[in-house]
Amino acid sequence: MPKNKLSLQLNMEDFLPASDAEKESLSVMRKSVGFWKDGFRRLKKNKISMISIFVILVVFILSFFAPEVYPYSYEQQIRGSENLTPMQYSDNELEAMAAGENVFPHILGTDSLGRDYAVRVMMGSRVSLTVGLVASCIILLIGSLYGSIAGFFGGWVDMIMMRIVDMIYTVPDILIIVLLSVAFDQPLKMLSQKPGFEWIQIVGVNLISIFVVFALLYWVGMARIVRSQILILKEQEYVTAARALGASSGHIIKKHLLTNCIGTLIVTTTLQIPSSIFTESFLSFLGLGVAAPMPSLGSLASAALNGLQSYPHRLFAPALTISIIILSFNLLGDGLRDAFDPKLKD
Repeated sequence: MPKNKLSLQLNMEDFLPASDAEKESLSVMRKSVGFWKDGFRRLKKNKISMISIFVILVVFILSFFAPEVYPYSYEQQIRGSENLTPMQYSDNELEAMAAGENVFPHILGTDSLGRDYAVRVMMGSRVSLTVGLVASCIILLIGSLYGSIAGFFGGWVDMIMMRIVDMIYTVPDILIIVLLSVAFDQPLKMLSQKPGFEWIQIVGVNLISIFVVFALLYWVGMARIVRSQILILKEQEYVTAARALGASSGHIIKKHLLTNCIGTLIVTTTLQIPSSIFTESFLSFLGLGVAAPMPSLGSLASAALNGLQSYPHRLFAPALTISIIILSFNLLGDGLRDAFDPKLKD
């Protein structure tokens, strides 16, 4: 019996289970994925990026874990083992081996003080990686905060903040590091004598100066990138809706704007790591890096110049390590950019 169109009675046929044909017509053609899952899916397809991740993991293992189980320490001076070539044993070690003792070979030889060069390269990689990661985190925090505030408020606030950025671009960073090293030398040495601050003596005044300079100068590029993204995102409808609901400016910047440019922040930070490593290595090459006997890849390369003709491997080992680290992070950054850029979705 047909139902009267003007009747308020429900049609029970509308509540019958859907047939298989109706279910097929509503099936989703592609499985829904989130931002992170889709980005990592695209990243896995990039073979160069996956190789770069593998190389970075190997470097991290050799830098942070291998020295802990290595039979030699980076500051240990072995008498009679000065200036050994790779895989060479000293006379004392040959005598010990003849007596039945197990002697671990010097894979990269030793330096002029009899210190195993392989473990010094690994410790130098640890220092460079630590500086690169810490400096990139400092740049990310300061640059993202500064750029988001300038882009969100705009107007005279943006103009003043960006003019400050332009002035910072003109400051010579190496000169500032030298001045800070001189200014911090005595105060930090006095502070390192107090209990709980012994780490200052280990890290060195020059390295602390490098971190301070990164915090003062090197965040300007990140700030400009974040500002350009915020200028676009703040005009979106969800920002207008958040304002209409009474959300504060800090809440909008934190929960809506910075969250939606997280892909750009990841890519920029990843590309900043090799730049920070290169800067630290260059400064260490000039003698403005970590304090002896702690090695850095830049200081190892600088010390190897004196014996370049006799022991070229001492220069090639840290130089090759720097090149591999920087190249791997750059290739990984390119892969992350391709994976998390919405304009490049296939």
